[in-house]
Amino acid sequence: MAVKKSVGLAALLIGFMVITGGCGKPKKETPVTGGIILGFSQIGAESAWRRCNSQSIQEAAAAAGIQLLFSNAEQKQENQIKAIRSFIAYQVDVIAFVPIVADGWDNVLQEAKDAGIPVLVTDRKIDIEDENLYAGFIGTDSVSEGRSAAEFLVKKFEDRLTSQDKPIRIVELSGTTGSSPARGRAQGFREIIDQYPQFQIIYSESGDFLRSKGYELMRSVLKELQDIDVIFSHNDGMTLGVLDAIKEKNINPGTDIVIVTIDAEQAAIDALIRGEVNCVIECNPKTGPAIMQLAQKLAGGDTIDRFIHVEEAVFSEGDDLSSIPPRGY
Repeated sequence: MAVKKSVGLAALLIGFMVITGGCGKPKKETPVTGGIILGFSQIGAESAWRRCNSQSIQEAAAAAGIQLLFSNAEQKQENQIKAIRSFIAYQVDVIAFVPIVADGWDNVLQEAKDAGIPVLVTDRKIDIEDENLYAGFIGTDSVSEGRSAAEFLVKKFEDRLTSQDKPIRIVELSGTTGSSPARGRAQGFREIIDQYPQFQIIYSESGDFLRSKGYELMRSVLKELQDIDVIFSHNDGMTLGVLDAIKEKNINPGTDIVIVTIDAEQAAIDALIRGEVNCVIECNPKTGPAIMQLAQKLAGGDTIDRFIHVEEAVFSEGDDLSSIPPRGY
């Protein structure tokens, strides 16, 4: 691969940043002098979680001495496909990306394979006909996260599950339609609650993982539905919007309505400590160091494990929350 980087770097950097250190600080456009080049397509900066994820990747690349071409897709798959094709044209050593949705990657990943460039999928999984088009995945286990949310509810409502009490009515705010976290969290959640007929999902709608949409959906729900027992939100961003809407109606979150959320942003942990949220499932964004290690292996021609899931915790009411270190996001 010694000759592939002879093309001037500046000519191929329109639409993405060259980063060698610090969060969001683009380096001046200078020729590459050697070392591994990683092209990374991020879906956007829609939440504190996502911004921390990007920062972790940028800082880890700098620490590893990896030249990082970083592209923000602004929540559009077509922008990600364009960025990946730019990485292929530049002939980077490795491509990594967070797929905004699970489907629609076959053609561009075939192009990467034809160019001899290994691809690492991170954070969100993809559905693809030929799994050999990408080298492996590293990220969270969304199905397990959904199960953890439901398992908390089983414990929380243990008395009602063993009685003939009225149904336990659940409102679900799901993530971006077609994304693997939304699919996995919904799947894992239902694997558990479907075992108990007392649980009833009375409303399920996508809030695109956005605080603003969580707020809008919750305002609409509170106008239309009564006797809500549980809100299961697929991420903290939407949950914070939910809390805003609930408080406007003088409803006590965490007491009048049980709230379970995923991500473990600092704001959600603070709400848990205040008693406004009942359970927070961690979705670890700090995957940068592991991604760089995998990129180095792939650039050296090594194979990696097919699926690597990062460690995550569950924080709930009744836990000793004083020992939780600052989240950093």
